[in-house]
Amino acid sequence: MRVVVAPDSYKGSVSAVGVAAALERGVLRVFPQAEVRKIPIADGGEGTVEALVTATGGQMKQERVRGPLGEVVDACWGILGDGKTAVIEMAAASGLPLVPPDRRDPRITTTYGTGELIRTALDEGLRRIIIGIGGSATNDGGTGMAQALGAKFLAADGTELPPGGGALAQLKTIDLSGLDSRLTETEITVACDVDNPLCGQRGAAAVFGPQKGATPAMVAELDAALGHFAGCARAATGRNVADLAGAGAAGGLGAGLLFFTPAKLRPGVEIVLEAVKFAEVVKDAAFVITGEGRTDFQTAYGKAPVGVAKVAKQFGVPVFCISGGLGDGADDVLAQGIDAVMSICSRPLSLDECMRDGATLIEEAAARLCRILQAKVRV
Repeated sequence: MRVVVAPDSYKGSVSAVGVAAALERGVLRVFPQAEVRKIPIADGGEGTVEALVTATGGQMKQERVRGPLGEVVDACWGILGDGKTAVIEMAAASGLPLVPPDRRDPRITTTYGTGELIRTALDEGLRRIIIGIGGSATNDGGTGMAQALGAKFLAADGTELPPGGGALAQLKTIDLSGLDSRLTETEITVACDVDNPLCGQRGAAAVFGPQKGATPAMVAELDAALGHFAGCARAATGRNVADLAGAGAAGGLGAGLLFFTPAKLRPGVEIVLEAVKFAEVVKDAAFVITGEGRTDFQTAYGKAPVGVAKVAKQFGVPVFCISGGLGDGADDVLAQGIDAVMSICSRPLSLDECMRDGATLIEEAAARLCRILQAKVRV
């Protein structure tokens, strides 16, 4: 009997790889002869590199790059098991956790390090790149990323702009003559799970700026600067991307990738499931266990467990979701291919206890589920 475990991470508690291992232990406690296939899943955010590298038998890599405040950071990236595809998390180079809370100011943070990771992948001879763009500290429209790849963003006096989204208000000219020519022969797929445009009430600054340290005044400044940048970038590239879904992702990095590279934006879970060839793994499974840190109404809009279920249901395979907690609208996933959803908590527990003992609770929940399945109740 084949059982597939395909969870997302329980953020702040257990990685997707760790969750998959805990689920496997729980399954084997009840079905010791089962063949358990572990496919850790991510949606383009935290854990995407680890999940894809682990699932495909690839290799982790590390590169020293420029962090969001210009300091040197060690950023992890990976090469998938095919040896041809790089996977990058922009958060590893330009993420919010890299900026201390008292220094968060999206007017000055940069995506330069993300561009350096792209350049490193190109230097390795890789011409297929997956980029997860969740968890950013930036609001620079991807200009830092493009600078690392050879673009120049110039003020009226011909000098290059300093890093950050605030400086974009002074942008006069974009010089793409030095942009890395290898980009034209590279397939770039961006894992993006938001549909925000670049500017406006639903734009990068208005929606995501405050969590990066922006005051209301900063939000207005950054939004205006991104609007000005979009006009300059459209003139330089002939591309009109500011209003496209996902352009506002990661402080406008979505727009920057669309303006300056041949990137295509797609839902992150779809990219991950294709990369690990999930359909081939799941088609002969007896059942699938997925999960995430919290399941609520948002899950039904396409988060990892629902993406897993959509593929499994193509083959009539039952899908069960074990999550750290269940919020309002958790049962909405039952209309999206998930057969049942349950929490890891079997007794009253504080959040701290759940976070601390996450792996053990996940294992126990998987065993409880399997005992129910083993009973084969007739109705």
